[in-house]
This record gives sequence, C-alpha cells and structure tokens, in this order.
Amino acid sequence: MDEALRWHISSLNVKSSAIPAEYGPLFDAFQRRMGYRFELRRIEYAPVVKGGADAVIKMWWVNSGVAPVYQPYTLALAFDDHVVKLKTDIRSWLPGDAVVEDPVTVPSIPAKTYHLRVALLDPVTGSPAIRLGIEGRAADAWYDLGNIDVSR
Repeated sequence: MDEALRWHISSLNVKSSAIPAEYGPLFDAFQRRMGYRFELRRIEYAPVVKGGADAVIKMWWVNSGVAPVYQPYTLALAFDDHVVKLKTDIRSWLPGDAVVEDPVTVPSIPAKTYHLRVALLDPVTGSPAIRLGIEGRAADAWYDLGNIDVSR
C-alpha cells in the first residue's frame, strides 16, 4: 500500500474480493490517503472591489493527496450567487502547493456586502463537484470565505 501511494494511486478496484477483516482499518486508512485532496490554505483580496472591474484575488492551494485530479473541474468564486469561473486548470495541481493569482472580473452587481464563496464545479452541470479539505461548507456545497464589499 505504501508503494501504491508513492506511485500516486488515484483509485483501486478490488473487484468482488472482500478485504479480510484484520486488514479493514489499514485499508480504510489507505483509501483516505489515495487520490487528491484540495485545501485552500490562504486567500488574499481587497476588502472593497469594484463591480465590473478586475480584482486581484490571490489563493494558495495545497493538494495534500498523492495524485492530481484528472477531470477538468472549474475553479469558481461566487459573490453570493453570482458565479465567476476562473481559467485555472486544476489538473496541473500536483501534490504540493499551487498558487492562483489570475485576475478575477467582479460581476456588474449592485454595490453592497457579499459573501465570497469558492467551489470546484463540474464542467457539465456547473454544480460543486468536489468536497474540499477546508471548513465552511454550506448546504449547497459552496465554501464561505468571508465578506467582500462591491462598490460601483
């Protein structure tokens, strides 16, 4: 199992064979370590941004798993329910650090305080697809990052 993790295992098919009971806890721990695990370690943004303009939002992500993700999920931020899809290709997030500093075009929305939220979206459905390794998961599977004021 250690070798499989070292070789960046993403999935395992044990077919119809049962895992012997004495190996159950060891196998469960192994399954939790394989694949990818995305954690947003830090996000920096100005407390006030202008609607309709580009804003600098810096994110430090860590893939604390042992493998990259192979599906083209979309990194997205939302100002309440106003979604902004970023151009970052998360398939390049190998185990370790990934820094995102792409300009984010703030939606042309009314001036007020919004909840800034993050998710990794399924490219077909546009719905959050991956459970992140961070706190703040809401019932709709988006993660609340804090407040941000949008001005005009």
